[in-house]
Amino acid sequence: MALTNPQYDSIMRMYNRRQLQHRHEQEERRKNAYAKIPRLPEIDADIASISVKKARDMLNGGPTAALDLRAAIAELAEERTALLVSNGFPADYLEPSYDCPYCRDTGYIDGKKCTCFKKAEAALLYTQSRLDEVLDQENFDTFSLEYYSDDIRNSATGLTSRQTAQSALKRCRSFADNFQDRFDNLFFYGDTGVGKTFLSHCIAKELLDRAFCVIYFTAFDLFDLFARHTFSGSDDTGDVHSSIFDCDLLIIDDLGTELTNSFVSSQLFLCINERILRKKSTIISTNLTLDRFAETYSERTFSRISSNYTIIKLFGNDIRIQKKLLGGKKP
Repeated sequence: MALTNPQYDSIMRMYNRRQLQHRHEQEERRKNAYAKIPRLPEIDADIASISVKKARDMLNGGPTAALDLRAAIAELAEERTALLVSNGFPADYLEPSYDCPYCRDTGYIDGKKCTCFKKAEAALLYTQSRLDEVLDQENFDTFSLEYYSDDIRNSATGLTSRQTAQSALKRCRSFADNFQDRFDNLFFYGDTGVGKTFLSHCIAKELLDRAFCVIYFTAFDLFDLFARHTFSGSDDTGDVHSSIFDCDLLIIDDLGTELTNSFVSSQLFLCINERILRKKSTIISTNLTLDRFAETYSERTFSRISSNYTIIKLFGNDIRIQKKLLGGKKP
């Protein structure tokens, strides 16, 4: 997953702040130790002077002299350590400190991202996904089939509500597990409160935990964002479109609840089409039937979806109402 330039810059600024903070702390420790041990600044000055001489001699091809100078530096370093310890300081009191000792707060080890960079990457993506709070509650670990009935059956498929949800859950796990290697899109439709958004959140958490860039919008918020940047003449309109078209996964929730007009329809087609062309996955959820969706957003848009999306219908009793009636407990 490639971070956008602003995202990458944000993380690197964090590392720069850490380095500056630790250099400041090291300088304060040095001042403290120098004040208590007058010999220390003399030792450090001698080490610096010998180091310069050692570098000069090595350039002039004097290996024997360089070895002698190395021994002199080691002797001075031992004296410095002994003085620190005898005066109640830790042996490494004057050494640099790091939040991450592995990459030394650079974010990279031998040109590869350090574990700490990957954690910072995931944290940033969580925050920018607009889902950082809800995913603690809505994920694969908390998804329950108990809310789906074995008595309600889809006459077209013969499957019960629970069997349908179980199949959808399996499909969503596969979507997340194979996300890196397989381009896919999901289209959830069905009545209110049957788990469409919940399953979208399940996938989002799995991918965010693996540092993919996931962006979530309700349909209303997405088209409002497009409208504000399109009609305001803003210079960053291209950046807004780019971030939405290029993120690893875009989730458009509650499509059909916004005020639909020609602008909304054209922007939806643009968004869907651009992401298909760029091989970027999208998840859409709607309460509309398929026929109603095609009427609302045009046959052309629905054709792109039906050709490039896995369409999943969920049905059953409203889970939100069930949870309220049960006080948050499972059936």
